[in-house]
Amino acid sequence: MTTEEIKLNVEKALEEIRPFLQSDGGDIALVSIDNGTSVKVRLEGNCIGCSVNQMTLKSGVEMTIKKYAPQIEEVINLSEA
Repeated sequence: MTTEEIKLNVEKALEEIRPFLQSDGGDIALVSIDNGTSVKVRLEGNCIGCSVNQMTLKSGVEMTIKKYAPQIEEVINLSEA
């Protein structure tokens, strides 16, 4: 799978997640895909500083991204960095 195909699949995953985040006044943005195995995202809006955002990232975002792009091994939230 090419980097472009991986990016398209990750974007599809984020599109599936986005309505749930937007309903709470937040959003998510794809920052980068490194080595075809690591995805960097940034939670935005009300998702920043939300006490459940780490849980949201691990359970919802990471699982959904891996469903669309199984080769992804790691999802990093740059909002926490």
